[in-house]
Amino acid sequence: MRRLEDALDALRKGELILIYDGKGREGETDLVMGSQFVTPGHVQTMRKDGGGLICVAIHPRIAETLGIPFLVDVWKHSYGKYRVLEELEANDIPYDEKSSFSITVNHRKTFTGITDKDRALTIRELSGIGKNAINGYDPREFGRNFRSPGHVVLLRAARRLLEERQGHTELSVDLMQRAGLTPMATICEMLGDDGGSLLPKPAREYAEEHGLAYLQGREIITQIKKFIK
Repeated sequence: MRRLEDALDALRKGELILIYDGKGREGETDLVMGSQFVTPGHVQTMRKDGGGLICVAIHPRIAETLGIPFLVDVWKHSYGKYRVLEELEANDIPYDEKSSFSITVNHRKTFTGITDKDRALTIRELSGIGKNAINGYDPREFGRNFRSPGHVVLLRAARRLLEERQGHTELSVDLMQRAGLTPMATICEMLGDDGGSLLPKPAREYAEEHGLAYLQGREIITQIKKFIK
């Protein structure tokens, strides 16, 4: 229980934590933090020490209020016009039934959108709009503030979070919610020097070296069940 509480405390302080989802899923460790705290320095750390995609995981209630779709649903509506999208349907994901990928965005005040400064701005502004959207929000404000396509990848968490899906998207959003933060998390996969996913052992060593909390997906789910009891 203490490990989970320490991780929640770290998130409240705006710190990064590491989450390993498990062998039964992607088998990857992600750098994770609350989107409301993201700075250009955090983006730099994620792209240098993580190396994977920098994404923003969004609570389903926020996504529904803002009208943020699953990307696969957008493509399904385009099947008749673009046959290639139907041929590319991701119906054979080896670790899950459905991808959490959504659209990509840049804040309208960014230039190219890819720099550390630009991505940090986009992510923080996303968090601000997400905070407002929890209690109802004019979805037109989303379009006034962001453009798409962009350089920040949005991930839409499953409607029932961990009861429905147990990926990094749901794990990170659930932790933000339990920490009392805006339930939007910025996450990035950690890759190894061999070109593959960073293995659990070096990921734990990285966490220890940098004084960061390290959690496993099954550990989070087990301890959350104890909280509920």
